[in-house]
Amino acid sequence: MNQPKNILIVRTDRIGDVVLSLPLIDIIKQSFPKCRISFLVRNYTADLVENYTGVDEVLILKEKSSKAELISNLRLLRNKKFENAIVVYPTFIISLIVFLSGIKNRIGSGYRWYSFFFNKKVYEHRKTAEKHELEYNISMLKQIGIDFNYKDLKPNYNFNLSDTLRTKINDLFKELGFSIDKLTVIVHPGSGGSAVDLPLPKMKELVEKISSLDCNILITGGKSESDLCAKFEISNNIKSVAGKLNLSELITLISFSNIFIGNSTGPLHIASALGKYVIGFYPKILACSPNRWGPYTENKLVFVPEIDCANCTREQCTKLNCMDTINIDSVFANIQKIYKLLINNGDFNE
Repeated sequence: MNQPKNILIVRTDRIGDVVLSLPLIDIIKQSFPKCRISFLVRNYTADLVENYTGVDEVLILKEKSSKAELISNLRLLRNKKFENAIVVYPTFIISLIVFLSGIKNRIGSGYRWYSFFFNKKVYEHRKTAEKHELEYNISMLKQIGIDFNYKDLKPNYNFNLSDTLRTKINDLFKELGFSIDKLTVIVHPGSGGSAVDLPLPKMKELVEKISSLDCNILITGGKSESDLCAKFEISNNIKSVAGKLNLSELITLISFSNIFIGNSTGPLHIASALGKYVIGFYPKILACSPNRWGPYTENKLVFVPEIDCANCTREQCTKLNCMDTINIDSVFANIQKIYKLLINNGDFNE
């Protein structure tokens, strides 16, 4: 096909989903350097894209009571006169808006009942988790003539974090009484409920063990998780910053860290994108599995339940308390290895 003049990427779900769509920008720019790329996201994930090098324009989905508005979003897209749209995460209303906005090439899943809104369809069932979510996203680019070999993919996330943001996190460390030159571990105990989490007592047990190491430990979470995260402040080297940071500040804080520990959450994917050592906890449920949603990096350790089960469902996982079978002593032993590696290499404060 001819080189596209402009492309709209649509990803209007959660933080991790947006992170795993950002490499599309770099791949498109490699093939079509002059192509203008716009990204349509929800307001609460916009900082991810606005801090990302290569995006020409960030559009915010118009919402009312957390639901996309039809008319205002139609006006927004029609005025932009897009030629191409890649709807990475389709919903009925989003697909309808893209269809009615007059975009010539509309790329999306061929497996939804409303897939007739797309004239370039992608036939892949993501729920089978045969590939990683990032790889499914890249496959969509075939519809604009980019056949990228994701098997060789090592994403280079180009976050552009301002000096103002870096200064703010420097000041936060001083306020907490932490040395910026000391190895820093972030623990994110909560999640958005997209998967089954490591039980909180297990996470707290892990934090207690990590507190024996000579490092800063930061507990992160949303405002609604402030009370929960405060319960992890069991020693002087552990501080909670839950509810104190916006998304840009959280990204910057993670960039200052060395090890990130969490469940299947958006911040875990941010840490992975920033090249940090990532420790993740995942259930064996196929749709939530690390095969599809694991951190896309070589610097990772992923732990799944040790219980022997098959055809796992959320209900079965909850009933059997599968995540409780993860051995925290084994997790900590592996974290100690990473800790010693970072200390010995002396690269933990770069």
